Amino acid sequence: MSIEKDSVVYFHYTLAGEDGKAFETSTNGHPMTFLFGHGNILPALEAEFAGKNEGDQFQVTLTPEQAYGERNEAGVQRIPIKHLATKGKLQKGQAVKVNTDKGMRDVTIVKVGKFNVDVDTNHPLAGLTITFDVSVEQVRPAEAEELAHGHVHGVGGHHH
Repeated sequence: MSIEKDSVVYFHYTLAGEDGKAFETSTNGHPMTFLFGHGNILPALEAEFAGKNEGDQFQVTLTPEQAYGERNEAGVQRIPIKHLATKGKLQKGQAVKVNTDKGMRDVTIVKVGKFNVDVDTNHPLAGLTITFDVSVEQVRPAEAEELAHGHVHGVGGHHH
């Protein structure tokens, strides 16, 4: 079965930067899944899956605009430590969650003070050209419930 709108796609990937150094990979665990044609992954990456089949392997390089955007230098902010959802010892470079008026947000600590932390609100891969090495593991038609919800359900269905 080739990948078309409403296909459920199972795939493994390795994500690397311009230097070829891998940031992350799924090859040591379960494959990733998504419902093709529903905007659940980066649009430029999703477009590369169109028409592919089980067993296909491909590589796609995305510019910052196609991936996680350019870095916003104004994205570094000082916030009170009490607003962090992450508790315990804090250190520079640590990924933490912050309570905001729009819900939880992932940020990276730039500097730790006694009462405040400086955090970078940019995505960790913002400003980078990235390459995905992809291996399509399985393709199947989506179930009616998955189509109604707009995402893939795991083994035994999905519980909202």
